[in-house]
Amino acid sequence: MICRRRGLIAASLGVALTSCAQLAPQQPAGALVEVREDSSHRFITFIGPKAQHTPPFLGVPETNFYCLRSFVDRQTGETAHQLYVTDSYFGAERGWNAAHDSSGAPLPFVAIGDDEITCDAGCSYVEEFAAKLPDSTLRASPADLAVTFSSRSGDEKTTVVPAAQITAQLTAIDARRTFAEPAAADGQPIAVKRSAAH
Repeated sequence: MICRRRGLIAASLGVALTSCAQLAPQQPAGALVEVREDSSHRFITFIGPKAQHTPPFLGVPETNFYCLRSFVDRQTGETAHQLYVTDSYFGAERGWNAAHDSSGAPLPFVAIGDDEITCDAGCSYVEEFAAKLPDSTLRASPADLAVTFSSRSGDEKTTVVPAAQITAQLTAIDARRTFAEPAAADGQPIAVKRSAAH
């Protein structure tokens, strides 16, 4: 294996860690869900507060955390949810490649990125991945939601999303939909005209 050298571990992690790290700054516990629109204004992204699944790697912020991410298509109303995870570690590469819920039912796995940080004094890696979560699963979950990830190396990692975090995510999505599509007197949604400046 050819080791890709890095100048500084912190700089390497900053380059390798995208997704949630770019979309939301470090948020304290209980922080609100952040809402972002893409430049076309077609998609809205909701990023929940980040939580550590293990301590930050070498004390570097923006490492070893998870967060809920939701994507809403304004044109179709379709909503997609992910449990996003970033994992930095020493040792052999784990190769996270599967996910399942607490009942053992498989969840679609998304490999987002992986990189070798350094091999100067033992190798270290960073991996980014996610599990797709059906909207019906999130809305039907009255309690915490546990997702277990597994890897080619045989490692497993269970991430528990608190019920309060799920509720906050869904509330933010529903509030944005309500704001974007106010109801007419008969309770039916009415179209909202948006100015060209938006």
